Amino acid sequence: MEYKKLGDSDLLVSAICMGTMTYGQQNTIEEAHQQLDYAFSQGVNFIDTAEMYPVPGRAQTQGKAEEYIGKWLLKQQRDKVIIASKIAGPNHKVKYPQIDWIREGKNRINRPNIKQALEDSLRRLGTDYIDLYQIHWPDRYVPLFGAPDYDPSQERDTIPIVEQLEVFAELIKAGKIRYLGLSNETPWGVCEFCNLAKYLGLPKVVSIQNAFNLINRMFHLHLAEACRFNQVGLLAYSPLAFGLLTGKYLQGMPEKSRLTLFPGFGRRYQKPHVLEAVQAYVEIAHKYGLTPAQLALAFVRARWFVTSAIISVTTIAQLKENLSSIKVELDQQILAEIDAVHSQYPNPTP
Repeated sequence: MEYKKLGDSDLLVSAICMGTMTYGQQNTIEEAHQQLDYAFSQGVNFIDTAEMYPVPGRAQTQGKAEEYIGKWLLKQQRDKVIIASKIAGPNHKVKYPQIDWIREGKNRINRPNIKQALEDSLRRLGTDYIDLYQIHWPDRYVPLFGAPDYDPSQERDTIPIVEQLEVFAELIKAGKIRYLGLSNETPWGVCEFCNLAKYLGLPKVVSIQNAFNLINRMFHLHLAEACRFNQVGLLAYSPLAFGLLTGKYLQGMPEKSRLTLFPGFGRRYQKPHVLEAVQAYVEIAHKYGLTPAQLALAFVRARWFVTSAIISVTTIAQLKENLSSIKVELDQQILAEIDAVHSQYPNPTP
């Protein structure tokens, strides 16, 4: 396993991170523990979760992922495991995700909600600290999860970033959080968080968790620069684009796949030229004796701004295939062919 320093923190995380959005809905606790046992036997030391997991969110299952991890942690040395979790942001007019059952819809990133969310996560995880605590999506309006362009008319009242940072500072001082991270953020947001922290002596964010994969390379356009100069590491989610980049959807909708079980959940990926791009990448993988998943994950992992790629699986077979990508190094010829496809089908799923 390869390990990388996360931003300017002292966290040394595995280049592949175990995502847990299926735990409690698609995966039982026994399956979750089997996955975690195998991943850690292969050198993975990093788990990502969230208070709203599993997804799609439901009141009946909310928090199950953290509970499953908490039961697994009872058998581990806590200081050998790096745990990342997230506080859910506000709904406002966003259709996805609907989370009215979390604190009765009181999900502004303010003092009472931050403290309550953290205490609830600590209880479910059965630990007294979280290594990386992330804001799942901004308190302010931004286009989310593949939504259209930024629209100033959608701006709304928001909790000032400095107020958010002040609360996190207290919790870091209390030893309940080690480091702070962002998720689904923008270049402006990254810079604002970092600049306020610098000038006011508040905790600086060390990471950002945004989508990045072969059919969504938007991070490379502007966020890569903002993160480089602020020493913020990318935790790339959806490196397989909801499973599309495995090629399994090219012949239809496989039984028990996420897009089959939850129609409409992956609307970010239901756009023109997606399948054409996927087909082209699958052909490159096969040409070089790789599985499509190995190609997609090796590409993400090798980008200079990526600290760790977050995978989410439902079977041990998928997990083994994904972890095998750590041994794959893409040479310049393969990368040139990948870039040729990207030029033909640039970012069909932003």
